[in-house]
Amino acid sequence: MLKIYADENMPYVQQFFAGFGQVQLVDGRNLTPAQVADADVLLVRSVTKVNAELLSQNNRLKFVGTATIGVDHIDKTYLQNRGVTFTSAPGCNAQSVVEYVLSSLFLLSEQQQKPLQQWTIGVVGVGQIGARLVKALQALQVKVLQCDPLRKAKEPDFPHVPFADLMQQVDGLSFHVPLVKTGEHPTFQLLNSNNLSELPPDVAIINASRGEVTCNQALLLEAQGRAQSSETAGTQRPLVLDVWDNEPSVLKALVPYCRIATAHIAGHSIEGKARGTEMLYQALCQLLKIQPQHQLYDFCPKPVMEMLQISANFRLSDVQSLCRMLYDVRRDDALFRYHLNGNGFDWLRKHYPPRREFSSLRLTAPKGAIPEYLTQLGFSSQ
Repeated sequence: MLKIYADENMPYVQQFFAGFGQVQLVDGRNLTPAQVADADVLLVRSVTKVNAELLSQNNRLKFVGTATIGVDHIDKTYLQNRGVTFTSAPGCNAQSVVEYVLSSLFLLSEQQQKPLQQWTIGVVGVGQIGARLVKALQALQVKVLQCDPLRKAKEPDFPHVPFADLMQQVDGLSFHVPLVKTGEHPTFQLLNSNNLSELPPDVAIINASRGEVTCNQALLLEAQGRAQSSETAGTQRPLVLDVWDNEPSVLKALVPYCRIATAHIAGHSIEGKARGTEMLYQALCQLLKIQPQHQLYDFCPKPVMEMLQISANFRLSDVQSLCRMLYDVRRDDALFRYHLNGNGFDWLRKHYPPRREFSSLRLTAPKGAIPEYLTQLGFSSQ
């Protein structure tokens, strides 16, 4: 029987992994070497740094899994040198993050009284999440420019627009890159005090990737400068921040300048979080050469809304209302502002209220004619 240590915020981990042995839930952010000294399996999220220090007292570890897309918190070289199998969960919460960005864009569009179809969105980082966002925006007939030098290097036909050029051509920037501090294309402070001054003042910034990608101090200084200037007072750059420098120690002075501020929950739909657990379960089954016995929908609760009939009068302009039935980002913004100073950042993440993805709602129509753009957004149909 294996000894399995898992982040307490990983959904359905007991149900998926109990068959392998004893599952012990732990506080991932404050995990110590002594706690995992006898671990055979370690299951974490992005708040746990898995490295030589954490595993200094362990000599029996076989498997490490992170239920996240990003892996900057994992010392993969160290694990490889120790012969420890490692897996992540690429794409597990991609749809959830896309729905967060769409909800944010719907809100900004409404505030500016400018239909989203008149926007040009720059997607920075076109991997698992970025590519899905591009597809969703194009389904909504939104013009999209893509920035991903790594994909351009591998795919000559990829329509890459360099970041400096992209900044001058868009109404909004949405970041979906991993945190990379070295190499030819670092993303650490990709948006900083130098190039932020080159970004037109009305261009919206959405960051649902890693906090250090957009320098929070630079954003704050710009916002404060605009507020103090007689020429720009009352006109703030639209900011949507789900991720922050130095989490969980949020730069609180920046929060009042954000249109949307949330606690790193863009990917926290029920499906998004649980899909990561399922992917780690499948990887451990493969390592142990065991046939999987469980799947995600064995454990997901019944959705509050299972089916909705739309009429032949449904139009692209109605998508916003449909999406908001399932998720309205303003809920999470309100929770963040209310609880940040009291209960705090990690409490918000741990007590995040249930949220279902578009796929949980099955759409029907009198003659079965569901618009293709709805299925491209992720809604289920008959």
